Amino acid sequence: MKKIEDVFSVANFDPAKLTESFREFAEKGVQQSKDAYAKMRVAADDAAKTVEATVQTAQAGTVDIGLKAIDALRTNAESSLSHMEALLGVKSAAEFFELQTAFIRKQAEVTVEQAKSMQDATKKFAEQLSKPVKDAAEKAISGFKAA
Repeated sequence: MKKIEDVFSVANFDPAKLTESFREFAEKGVQQSKDAYAKMRVAADDAAKTVEATVQTAQAGTVDIGLKAIDALRTNAESSLSHMEALLGVKSAAEFFELQTAFIRKQAEVTVEQAKSMQDATKKFAEQLSKPVKDAAEKAISGFKAA
C-alpha cells in the first residue's frame, strides 16, 4: 500500500514540471497565432492585389470598348453623310434605288463587322477581368490543399 500513497502524495508534486508544461503550451499557442496571422496577412495582401488588378483591368477594358463604340458611331455618321450627299446628286429614280441598295448592303456588312469587333472586345475584356480573380481562387485552393 505504501506505493499507492507515494503516487498520490503531495510530496511527489513538482511545480517546476507544471510551470515548464504551461510555458511550452503557451509558447506553442503564441507560435500558432503568429503563423495564423502571417497566413491571414498574406491572404489579405493577395486579395488587395487581386482587387487592384481587377479594377485596373476594368478601367482599361471599359475605355477600349468605349473607344470602339465611338469609332463605330463615327464611321456610321460619316457613311450616312456621304450617302446623303450622293443622294443629292441623283438624277433618276433608278439611280436613287441603286445608291440606296448599295448603301444598305454596305451598312449591313459594316454593322456585322462592328458587332464582331465589339463582341471580340467584350469577350477579351471579360477574360481579362476574370483572370486575376480566377488566379487568386486557384492560389487559395492550392494553399488549402497544401495545408
